[in-house]
Amino acid sequence: MLARMREVVMDFFDLLTMLGGLALFLYGMHLLGEGLSKASGGRMERILEKMTYSKWRAVLLGAVVTAVIQSSSATTVMVVGFVNSGMMKLSQAIGIIMGANVGTTITSWILSLTGIESSSFFVQLLKPVAFSQIFALIGVIFLLFSGKEKYKNAAAVLIGFAVLMIGMDTMSAAVKPLADVPEFTNLLLLFSSPVPGMIAGIILTAVIQSSSASVGILQALCATGSVSYSMAIPIIMGQNIGTCVTALLSSVGTSRNARRAAIVHLYFNLIGTIVFMAVFYTWNTVVDFDFMHEVAKPYGIAVVHTVFNVFATCLLLPFSGILEKLAYFTIKEETAEHEAVRFIDEDVKTLDIRFMNNPALAMEQCRKVICHMADTVQEACRRAISLSGEYAQETAESVWQMEKDADRYEDVIGTYLLKLTGKVLSEKDSRALTLYLHCIGDFERISDHTAGIAAAYGKMEEKKQSFSPKAKEELEIFSRAVMRMVETSRIIFQEENADLIYETEALRDVIEELGAQVRKRHVKRLRKGKCTIELGFLLSDIITGYERIAAHCMQIAVSTVQVREEASMEMHGYNKERRDSNREQVQALYEGFLQEYVLP
Repeated sequence: MLARMREVVMDFFDLLTMLGGLALFLYGMHLLGEGLSKASGGRMERILEKMTYSKWRAVLLGAVVTAVIQSSSATTVMVVGFVNSGMMKLSQAIGIIMGANVGTTITSWILSLTGIESSSFFVQLLKPVAFSQIFALIGVIFLLFSGKEKYKNAAAVLIGFAVLMIGMDTMSAAVKPLADVPEFTNLLLLFSSPVPGMIAGIILTAVIQSSSASVGILQALCATGSVSYSMAIPIIMGQNIGTCVTALLSSVGTSRNARRAAIVHLYFNLIGTIVFMAVFYTWNTVVDFDFMHEVAKPYGIAVVHTVFNVFATCLLLPFSGILEKLAYFTIKEETAEHEAVRFIDEDVKTLDIRFMNNPALAMEQCRKVICHMADTVQEACRRAISLSGEYAQETAESVWQMEKDADRYEDVIGTYLLKLTGKVLSEKDSRALTLYLHCIGDFERISDHTAGIAAAYGKMEEKKQSFSPKAKEELEIFSRAVMRMVETSRIIFQEENADLIYETEALRDVIEELGAQVRKRHVKRLRKGKCTIELGFLLSDIITGYERIAAHCMQIAVSTVQVREEASMEMHGYNKERRDSNREQVQALYEGFLQEYVLP
């Protein structure tokens, strides 16, 4: 009885060790993927978005990106988001989805290295559990002693890989004693036929939301010596179908095309599995493969996983058009139903909620939308200023509509950014988020002032009033300086060009000087009876609008440069420090602009 109790206790602690190893394995995979995602800083996403016009290139890109971020589910969810936002066509997405399935096999090959057996020192070094300890040490050193963001991201990658491999090794060691447990062996026998094995693979992968992780667990079970290839192959097939659950869940509530992208992923794996198993088991019936009864090895699992995904891709890529038609057949267009437009502007649709699982991508999308907002605001400013020459009601109304669009931009982008504050962001993205929140407010305020300028010209048109030729000439020169500052601040934000900050500072001073001069000249004309008090009020409104636009442009420029240079001081103090350290350069630009924008 005592001996039996000891045996049960040992089994219990073996189970705890296995669960602990599984926890480390899953956390390591999460940490590795997150670190790689942050390190990419949105670059992987931009590549996926732009370079998918060839089927084979799309497959290659999908494979490479997935191999890097270690998750086919993450790549597929990303693609669903791209299709949903209208940035990518369904036909482009199909190749990436297929490539993602091939790329995910790299994980199983890395994990298969744990099965290397040799007494050679150099061969032992090839085992991940050996060099992962070195990776962990380097990662911890980076984490503790480096303040740079890129080294912290590298630390997350190295530590994540080390934790993953340690978890894999712990699982393998814990399940080894199960080889002597008859109940476990009998349980595995249930999966030796294709259908139950596939169902087990589907359920396991659907629960843990990662085919790479479920394949890793299967490779760990190989350590028991009780898993044969006849059991492993159906489970691997099921794992490839189970991984589709993540994309299907992420497509809930999306556009029809996004749901079609998710359904293509399911059809690809489902059809590939059916064809592969039909061919394989038919061939096995005729030839009777000897290896089917052999004990599966980790590298053997990796081979099967890779062969299936490459086979399915080569088989179905030429028929990607049929897959697309099948997706359209499954999710039909209904002419009576118009798909809901969630935002006013198509640009804003790129802020897909699914991108929040990848904060680096979400931040990149925010940057693009704010750039479009900046373009809209600059165009509104140009049109408002053009009303001084010849008033056109259509132009004025377009300015007011752009002001409403800017309000909508601010509302949607601001809401999206606030949701992102609850995510784990890199230091760079965290600083960028603060910048974006400030800048969308400044761009929106600029649009308000442009609307005010258009309204001032509208009042003049309504009362059939106009400025004197001299005042118009002064305003034209003043307007050119303001437009240059608007354009310069936009370029600083969009291109993060810190060198232009000096130009912005000099322009701001010139605009202040021009505003003072125009006011003085107006007072002189008023005294001589060449202008009315009512026109003076409208002129004052326009000048004040120009000055406030310049002030917001200055804030955008300084905030952008602060984030780029990782400065932490308050804006006015930061601006004063820059001016003091570069006074001669700013002064030279100021004097040059005074000559360029001299009033007649």
